[in-house]
Amino acid sequence: MKYFKLVIIAILFFYCGSICAQNKRPQDPEPPFNYTSETVYFTNPKANNIKLAGTLTLPNNKLKPAVAILISGSGPQNRNEEVKQFNHRPFLVLADFLSEHGIAVFRYDDRGIAESEGNFKTATTFDFASDVEAAISYLKTRTDIDTSKIGLIGHSEGGLISPIVASKDKTVAFCILLAGPGVNGAEILKSQSRKMAELSGTPKLFIDENEKLSEIIYNVIQNETEETAIKTKIIDTLNDYKIKNPLSPIAAAITPVMIEQQLKILKSPWLLTFIRTEPKNYLENTTCPVLALNGSKDVQVLPKLNLPAIENALKTVKNTDVTVQELEHLNHLFQTCETGMINEYSTIEETFSPKALIIIKDWILKRFD
Repeated sequence: MKYFKLVIIAILFFYCGSICAQNKRPQDPEPPFNYTSETVYFTNPKANNIKLAGTLTLPNNKLKPAVAILISGSGPQNRNEEVKQFNHRPFLVLADFLSEHGIAVFRYDDRGIAESEGNFKTATTFDFASDVEAAISYLKTRTDIDTSKIGLIGHSEGGLISPIVASKDKTVAFCILLAGPGVNGAEILKSQSRKMAELSGTPKLFIDENEKLSEIIYNVIQNETEETAIKTKIIDTLNDYKIKNPLSPIAAAITPVMIEQQLKILKSPWLLTFIRTEPKNYLENTTCPVLALNGSKDVQVLPKLNLPAIENALKTVKNTDVTVQELEHLNHLFQTCETGMINEYSTIEETFSPKALIIIKDWILKRFD
C-alpha cells in the first residue's frame, strides 16, 4: 500500500530559504545596458531605523521616469528575489526588462538578508509593509524620478503587501499583483496543499481528511489570540477528532509527536499573522490602478480561487482601473511549465515568461509614460 505523509500545516507559500549566487540563466541580463544602476541605502524609522540596501535602475535618456518598487514573496530573499535551490533571479530579470523600456525600478534586500539590517525571523507581513513605506519615503526625496508615479509590484506575499500599503497611502500610483492572494492565509495553505496532493496522486479521501485537521488548527488560530488558549484548543480538538473518527485514514497519525510538530506554528509570528490576514480588507480600500496576474498552472496561489476574490474586492471600492488576467501555462514563478509543481522550478531554464514581462511593461507605460 502506498504511504501518504500527513501534512496538516503546509508552509509552502513561496518560502524560499537561503540565497546565494548560482550559475547564470539565459535571461540573466548582460551588458551593455540602456540604464544606470545605483546602490541605495535607506532607513525604516518604524523599525528602529534599520538600514535597508537595494538597487535603483534608471533608464538612460528619459527624464523623471515612473518607478516601480519590487516586493518579494515570503521567505528570506535578496533584492533579486534569488532562490538558491531554484537558481533563478526573477526580480533581476524583471528590473532589467522594465528599465530597458523606460521604467525605473527599485528593488532591495529583505530585512536581515544580504546587505539589509534587521531581524527577518521575527518580522510579519506588516513589518515588511513598513519597509515598503520606507522605500516610498526614500524615493520621494529623489529628483531624478517622477515622485507622483511611484508604484508597487508585489510577487506572492508581496501581492498582499502591495494593497496593505496602497490602502493607506493614496500617493501610490499603481499596484501590480503577481500571484498575489485574494483570500486569507488559511485558505491559501489549504488550497495549495490540496492541489499539490492531487497532482502527486494522493487519494481524495486522504486529502479530505487531512484538510479537516488543517481546518481545526486554522480555525483555532483565527479565533484565538492567546498562545496558551491556542495550544490547549489544538491539542483538545485533534485528540477529540481521533476519538470520534477512529476509521479515518489519518486517525492513527494523530499522536503526541505529531501534535507537537503542529504546535511549532506558534513559534512563527509571520505564519500566525499570515493565516489571520484577510486581503480583502486592504483591496477594498485600494483605489489606484491595479493589474493582477496569475499563472494557470500556479499550485501555490491558485488562480481560480484568488483572481476572482481580488477582482470582487476591488469592485467593492468601485476601482475603475482594474485588469485581472490568468496567463496560460505559467507557474507561481511565471515560468512556462508543464505541471506547475515546485520540483519543476529549477529544471526550467526560463526565469520569467517574456509574455508576462510585456504585459507588465505595456500596462505601466499605457498609464504612466
